[in-house]
Amino acid sequence: MPRITDRREYNGFNRIVERHGLAGLVEEALGTLDFQLLVRQERHANGTRDLRRQIDRGFADLGGWTKVASGGIDWTKSNDRGAKIGVEVQVSSRSDLVAVDVMHLQASLSTGVIDVGIIIVPDDTLSRFLTDRTPNLRTAVKYVEQWASDRPVSIVAFRHDGPGEALPKMVTNLSGLPPRRR
Repeated sequence: MPRITDRREYNGFNRIVERHGLAGLVEEALGTLDFQLLVRQERHANGTRDLRRQIDRGFADLGGWTKVASGGIDWTKSNDRGAKIGVEVQVSSRSDLVAVDVMHLQASLSTGVIDVGIIIVPDDTLSRFLTDRTPNLRTAVKYVEQWASDRPVSIVAFRHDGPGEALPKMVTNLSGLPPRRR
């Protein structure tokens, strides 16, 4: 199971979680990291698509979590008291997209759509083994401290279980394909 190696809480995150009875939903969100993660321990050797799918599958399997495909917070869920948590999972895109996730959380927290937000990212060690420009703890901290440190946000960083085969990469460069017929 990937290990949570760092957690950063901002602006009373833990206090608000406790006051609104959101601890169970925080644990559910972190429970989506309940799978074995082995990677080839070489710089940029591993793809991230399957890693993202595994985490998303964890949310879907739990039930009650709402997924937004694009343009909003990745996963949200309310407790029986109506308090709501939002989770951004940033493992499979460019690191600068963490800024967009922080803006989604900041806007939703400002307007009261959610009560607390979490960003899940690879830690700085794991990110070196993933595709180029994969987000990491350092990047998430930079953007949260720049734009949302006055909001109840938590950054959760995780690391792989150990060495293994490389995670498959997505093919995005089609230049090696034969030309299309016109």
